[in-house]
Amino acid sequence: MKKLLLTALFLFSVTDAGLALAKGADCANRSIVGQVETIKVHELDLDYKARIDTGAKTTSIHAIDLKVTGEDSDSDNMRDHLGDMVEFTTFNEKGEKATYKAKIIKVSKIRNAQGVERRYAVKMDLGWNGEHKRVSVNLRDRGKLEYKLLIGRNWLSEDYLVDVDKKDEDD
Repeated sequence: MKKLLLTALFLFSVTDAGLALAKGADCANRSIVGQVETIKVHELDLDYKARIDTGAKTTSIHAIDLKVTGEDSDSDNMRDHLGDMVEFTTFNEKGEKATYKAKIIKVSKIRNAQGVERRYAVKMDLGWNGEHKRVSVNLRDRGKLEYKLLIGRNWLSEDYLVDVDKKDEDD
């Protein structure tokens, strides 16, 4: 009987059920977000109604009037601007506006329904329910889109789980 119990325990520990239980313990430390949440962009001191998108790798913010300053600011090759500063204007769904200047940390190649495009990325501190997380945010004109801030997996990773039934008002 003891041998059978040990065998069953061993099999359980190496099966998907055992792994799911182990991961469940990890999930206990994560916060639950809905598919739409109010996110504060601390550098801008603005709140955005943000769409949580598990299909997007990187977070994206509405950005217009981009101006690059630096040694190669005249270059047409976006990669030449890595490390330079970019200034941009943004506004949330309420029309509240801010201008921000940050260092370009990455040039991302994004595939979407319109094809492939390149975007600058900067680091920003995004807050939700008093929690802060500094992540890469790519800059894109989202003026025609309902949500001016799209939260990607880089913000969700290791800290948040998504419950599509949860409402922003539930916080």
